[in-house]
Parts: sequence; structure tokens; C-alpha cells
Amino acid sequence: MVLAGILLLWSCEKDDMPKDVIVIDETPFILEHGALPAPSLPSDNVLTIQGVKLGRMLFYEKMLSRDGSQACVDCHRQQDGFSDTSRFSIGVELMPGLRQAMPVFNMAWHTNEFFWDGRAHLLRDQALKPIQDPLEMNETLPNVIAKLNNSQLYKDQFIRTFGTGEITSEKMALSLEQFMLSIVSDDSKFDKFLAGDAQLTESEMRGRMLFSTEYNPFFPEISGADCMHCHGGANFENDKYMNNGLDLEADIADIGRQAVTGSPIDRATFKVPSLRNVALTAPYMHDGRFKTLEEVIDHYNAGIKESSTVDPAVLNTMVTGLFLTKQDKQDLINFLKTLTDETLQHNPDYASPF
Repeated sequence: MVLAGILLLWSCEKDDMPKDVIVIDETPFILEHGALPAPSLPSDNVLTIQGVKLGRMLFYEKMLSRDGSQACVDCHRQQDGFSDTSRFSIGVELMPGLRQAMPVFNMAWHTNEFFWDGRAHLLRDQALKPIQDPLEMNETLPNVIAKLNNSQLYKDQFIRTFGTGEITSEKMALSLEQFMLSIVSDDSKFDKFLAGDAQLTESEMRGRMLFSTEYNPFFPEISGADCMHCHGGANFENDKYMNNGLDLEADIADIGRQAVTGSPIDRATFKVPSLRNVALTAPYMHDGRFKTLEEVIDHYNAGIKESSTVDPAVLNTMVTGLFLTKQDKQDLINFLKTLTDETLQHNPDYASPF
């Protein structure tokens, strides 16, 4: 009889609970990353299903901009590898940015800070800067918080994610970080080739060989394009900042990482980007000066310019160039195109939640 009474009391209490109560949901988000090595995710911002969902909502939310006309996605479009095909993104005041928008995928594998110059230590730091940049979304964080507080949809989602409806810039940053960490590119033709599920053409295979073979000035017939020094590993980047010989010393207009560190050795060095989805993310370089992959390859083949901080591996090729023939260049491009991930372009988990 005592047990029956307890069960009856529990049943009544459950039935009396309001149907519209929103409760915290800490269900972990499992990051699927295929054959990529397991990333080191932040221990103080564990990915959850609701946290990733909130970040995705904010990534597509135009209220983050001053006039409600732009969201993060407007400069990081999914179909373009989460990048911007404009040389410089145009902000809400119709003014161009100062650098080309970097792609937003595989951020979980970046361990050397964010933006071209690394001025954001963590991804959560990066997340809030475009909102406040006068050349981008040109809004204040207090204004964004006030706008989100007028939305029951957002207050409910903050409760599900954090257990409270209080909206803060810190929680916004953590949520955006979670969503961006969830964007994974690991299903290109090259990934399928490595898994034994696709075949590369003869040209693609030769391009792969050129990509991974070192420059050899003494034996031009076996010299390669020497791309692996800067674009190696599973994510095709090296987590470094480098000067790749774009300008002569007198022509350097953007000092890059030096503006962050203050060190002369960082003059005109920029974050080395991943080459995954590179066929989708034109234009190229920090200032978007190259419109095509052909122009990029021509630069490395015969366009290196000397300045005080050019990386030695790049500078060493300046005298002779890379010896690349027209066919070599085409084979390289064909290989680079195998790094395009069509699944990333169309994955509904990354699309607008609205």
C-alpha cells in the first residue's frame, strides 16, 4: 500500500507539471569526423546537441547585424565551402572588409588561433568580432542581446542549452563556437580514394605526386611542386603563419601577424589555410588577389618576390621557379579539385534552421 501511494503521488506530480516548461538538455553532440584524427575539443565548452543548435541559429540570425540585413552565413556560405566568393565581403554600411573571408570548416583542427593574423585566441573569441566590426555587421553586443531577449524562441533555446534564459555575449560566443566546431569536411573524392571507395584519374594521380614531391633544382625532371611543406597532413595545412612571397618589401601594405605580435619576424605573415574545398573558395590569399587556381600556381611557379620574412622553403624556388609545365599545372589543379567535399555543400545539418 505504501508503494502504491508513492507511485500515485509521483503520477499526480508528473501530470500537474506545466506542458510548456523548457528544461536544459545536456545530451552530448557526437562529432563525426571519418578518417580525420580526433580533434582536441575545448573541455570548458563541451559540445551538446542543443548548444550546436543554438549556435547554428545564431550563425544564420540577421539580428546580429545593425540593420537586420546580414548574418554570419552571408560571408560564409555553405555552397561556397563556408567562404565568400567576393574578394572583400561587403558589410551593412556597404563598405568592403580589409581581407578575404576565411572558410569556416574543420575549425576543430585549427590549433594556432583564428583570422588571417591570429588575433582571436579561441574560436569563441573570433565569433563575436565580426558582429562588432564597423566594416562588417557594425552592431554592439548589448544591442544584439536586447534583440534576442525580445524573442521567446531564443530565450527557450538558451534555457535548453544553458539552463537559464539569461542571454549573454559569453553564451552567444560559446554557442557559435560549438556550431562552427561541428562543421566537418571529410568526404571529398580524395577521402573516398583513401578509403578505397573511389579511383583517381591518371591526371589526378600525377597531380597528387607533384603536390607531394619536393622541389629539386639539381634534377628538374624529378622536381615537384613542393606543396606539402605548407599544406600537409589530413587537413592540408600546417598551423603556421607564413610569408609566401606575394610582395617585395617596399610593396607590403598589410603587415599581417606582426600587427598582433609586434615582432618583425612576423611581418607580412598570414595563417596558412586548408586546401580542402579550395576549388570552392576562390579568390585566394589574404587579400583575394588571385581569382583562379591557375593564378595561384603561376605565383608559386614563377612569381615569388623577395622580402625580409619570406619562408626559406618558398624563397629557395625563386631563382629557377618550380619547372612546372602546362600539363603539370593542369594535373595539380585536377588533384586539388578532388579535395572538394560535396557532402559539406549540401549537408542539411549545416543549413539554415529557419
